[in-house]
Amino acid sequence: MPPRVPVHRLRGAYDGYRNNMNKKLSPPHFDQGEHRIILASGSPRRRELCAAMGLDFIVKTSDVDESIPEGMPPDKAVAMLSRRKAESIGSEDAIVIAADTVVAFGKEILGKPEDEAHARRMLTMLSGRTHAVYTGVTVAYRGRYLTSAEETVVRFRRLSDDEITTYVATNEPMDKAGAYGIQGLGGALVEAIEGEFDNVVGLPCCLLYSMLTEMVK
Repeated sequence: MPPRVPVHRLRGAYDGYRNNMNKKLSPPHFDQGEHRIILASGSPRRRELCAAMGLDFIVKTSDVDESIPEGMPPDKAVAMLSRRKAESIGSEDAIVIAADTVVAFGKEILGKPEDEAHARRMLTMLSGRTHAVYTGVTVAYRGRYLTSAEETVVRFRRLSDDEITTYVATNEPMDKAGAYGIQGLGGALVEAIEGEFDNVVGLPCCLLYSMLTEMVK
């Protein structure tokens, strides 16, 4: 059966949500001086956030094992993976920024959906409930590593089956942890957040600013 919720309704709800979040979308500006910066991520969301911080950087994607040991808490997992990504770049003459983001529902860590059916199951599970988004960040420079993690609590509104089907059909969920993108149409699924918006997007800018400042002082 085709979805009965038109995509423009999702987009309209998203526009209203984004307007309400504008005050949270102005990250701090970091003056990097003469320091070169490497972003160890191919994520377009992280590139946009780094650019919004005023960073001049190049991108080098890291190819590392992203498996998580069973039972590892999500904050420890994202910290471990961000450190692993930074170490894989291994530059001595540039500041390396690496990050990893997961969605956690209870004790279960949700990665990217395997297919549309998997995405629908994830969204059905999150519907009307609260989950947490964790992003680990590592900043590396001249053999020194700073690693930390940020948590944001997200509450979904109650979603109908048609809304879930419509959203999955946009293909937006397929490359995102937890099967939604809060900065896109997925923002229409969210009722409230507690914590930093950009952490849910994939890079907690205030945390990154503090880490960069500590690294170069």
